[in-house]
Amino acid sequence: MEELTLKSTVQVAHWSELTNEERLLIEKAKESTYNSYAPYSHFHVGAAILLENGVIIPGCNQENAAFPAGLCAERSAIFAAGAQYPDQPVLMLAIAVRNAQGEFLAEPASPCGSCRQVIIETETRFKRPVRILLYGTTHTYIMDGIKQLMPLSFTEF
Repeated sequence: MEELTLKSTVQVAHWSELTNEERLLIEKAKESTYNSYAPYSHFHVGAAILLENGVIIPGCNQENAAFPAGLCAERSAIFAAGAQYPDQPVLMLAIAVRNAQGEFLAEPASPCGSCRQVIIETETRFKRPVRILLYGTTHTYIMDGIKQLMPLSFTEF
């Protein structure tokens, strides 16, 4: 039997190492956490995506007592972009999270499996990777595409 080793590359950047565009997108994701509706998990997630035309679309998680009926921040932003700008590729996605005490997490949080699959579909649709910024107060993880989080993804791209 052979063994397959999968490798992911994640850059770890401090705030001062981010570009102005990356910092702006993270700030928009942080702002979006305040629009989150999270009465059950108290996990307030904000996302912001940058489209090729320069438009930034925010998103935030929306919970529901019937848990499958809620929606994550990443998907709310991506779906809103698809509804408003269906032909615009997503260049970058930033995600920020606040806890029940209202503090941003020190360590970045990553997207859930459903969101990862939606990001894969977005990359497949536009035939290009989405730069992903996972914000934490100590540092930001940067990935040049969702395959860094899901190397064995189901896609043609």
